[in-house]
This record gives sequence, structure tokens and C-alpha cells, in this order.
Amino acid sequence: MVHLIGFLGDDPSVTKYENGKSRASFRVATTERMRNANGEAFEDTQWHSIVVWGGTADVAEKYLKKGKEVGILGRLVHKTYDDKEGNKKYVTEISVNSLELLGKKSD
Repeated sequence: MVHLIGFLGDDPSVTKYENGKSRASFRVATTERMRNANGEAFEDTQWHSIVVWGGTADVAEKYLKKGKEVGILGRLVHKTYDDKEGNKKYVTEISVNSLELLGKKSD
């Protein structure tokens, strides 16, 4: 299981399927603040690809916007594919089990 708290980097991209199922995908940034060996502060930001399905995708479509803070509980999913040039590409996504809207209510 993976638990993240971060900010949306873009509005969710939503796909509606003929069977009535919905899929939303978006990116979330998490930032860790640290100090190096010299005591100088720095930040390390990581971007995570997020996928949500069904009713949770509908909630994401309705309430999530770029910059919104969210809490995510999910699992890592690793995929591979060949690009147009035949190069193997590796993708890691987080498939969401639980999504929590954070931040101010007015956001």
C-alpha cells in the first residue's frame, strides 16, 4: 500500500466507457523538505501518476482541480509498453483505493 499527501499538477482527465464505468487520471506532486550535509535546506519534489475508477473517478471529476491538496491510499501498478520506435517504456501508477479531499473547503 502507498499513502500520499500532495497537490494535483493538473485537472483530472476523465474517460467514460460504454459500460458506464469511469476512469480518471491525474498527477500528484509530493515534496520532501530536507537539509544536506552542510545544513542547507532543499526540497525534493516527486510526481506520481494516479488512476481512479468508478464512483471515485466521478468524485475526482467533480471536485478535483489543479493545485488541490489530496490524500491518497492505493497500490502501485507497474506496466510496460513499446513506444512508436519500438523502445520498451516502463510506467508506475498508483491505483487508488481511497481518496480524501484536503485543504480549505473553499478551494
